[in-house]
Amino acid sequence: MSIEPFDVVDLIRVKRDRGALTTPQIDWLVDAYTRGYVADEQMSAMAMAIFLNGMGRDEIRDLTLAMIASGERMSFDALSKPTVDKHSTGGVGDKITLPLAPLVASFGVAVPQLSGRGLGHTGGTLDKLESIPGWRAGLSNDELLAQLDDVGAVICAAGAGLAPADKKLYALRDITGTVECIPLIASSIMSKKIAEGTAALVLDVKFGSGAFMQDPARSRELAETMVRLGTDAGVATVALLTNMNVPLGLAIGNANEVRESVEVLAGGGPADVVELTVALAREMLALAGQPDADVERHLADGKAMDTWRAMIAAQDGDPDAPLPAPREQHVVTADRDGVVTRMEALPFGIAAWRLGAGRARKEDPVLHAAGIDLAVKPGDEVRAGDPLFTLSADDDARFARALESLEGAYTIGAAGDDVETGGPLIADRITG
Repeated sequence: MSIEPFDVVDLIRVKRDRGALTTPQIDWLVDAYTRGYVADEQMSAMAMAIFLNGMGRDEIRDLTLAMIASGERMSFDALSKPTVDKHSTGGVGDKITLPLAPLVASFGVAVPQLSGRGLGHTGGTLDKLESIPGWRAGLSNDELLAQLDDVGAVICAAGAGLAPADKKLYALRDITGTVECIPLIASSIMSKKIAEGTAALVLDVKFGSGAFMQDPARSRELAETMVRLGTDAGVATVALLTNMNVPLGLAIGNANEVRESVEVLAGGGPADVVELTVALAREMLALAGQPDADVERHLADGKAMDTWRAMIAAQDGDPDAPLPAPREQHVVTADRDGVVTRMEALPFGIAAWRLGAGRARKEDPVLHAAGIDLAVKPGDEVRAGDPLFTLSADDDARFARALESLEGAYTIGAAGDDVETGGPLIADRITG
């Protein structure tokens, strides 16, 4: 029996007492936890110590590299195209990956978008796409490379071999109240993205009511930390700080967000979804060597739509098939004339989750037709009786709890009242 070089209890005490772990200590800790030598309760104590006391820049870098080293690293060197990926920290109505990946790929760039599923009020990209009949999330590495070479865009589940230490640690953080921790979030996201092998990465880091990190200063710190990690690892990395105080677009759910994404690819769609899609596409294409690409033209002339259809079909989906429709709907109307002055994102995300669009546990299924369709956004005028939003579910018994979460979530004021949006959609750009 081999002798372990460190005692995990000693390492926990170091972080408990606000000390710094060395590179060999972090390497051993991640390896020992991955192979089961360090127990879950011990790693839980370490995660809480990190949550409470933080980590230095070197520690975060070492943690990220150790998680990468726990599994395989992909390579796209065999592709003739440059690669660039995007990651969003998630929000309410955030379906940007769906139109963005084919839009960027329509310029001859490979977009390997390894995505996840939703948990809580933030939706998962894979859950949305599984609304499309036949579409499959699981691809082998050979299938992924072949589709990148042919179509240019892939949105699929990450393989089990990428950063398995992160997968194990994330599941633990989720049940121990240690999710909202910048060192752990940054190392979790960036270990997977760096292991994925992309040459460049654009991060959409959200702040506001419906965001993972609600405080703008904390979101900025997270963005700066991730940009440093990417840059230090040789991945060209840029981050946009974006506003998630108001739901993004008009659709919140799964099938309805696919529908809205297709509208954007057809040259339409809500202005905020188009604005963010175009901004992120420009950043991705600039990193891929095309800073002057005419992004809007590929939305208008059908090139992005052609790539979307090819991407969906390559993963056995039918881009022409009808999307799931809800069995029950409930329309909420304005009780007075006025102007919508506030529409807080988080309660709408929780309401969609209660309707069945999200899951409380990772094992739960989602209801693809469940969700919310907004008829108005802050700044819109309404008259008494006008529809404000429509709730969709497969069981009308779900409406009561969804409506509970929306009490006080929106305001109809008088003309001239201040409209609360939390500022512009794109607040800042952060580079290495």
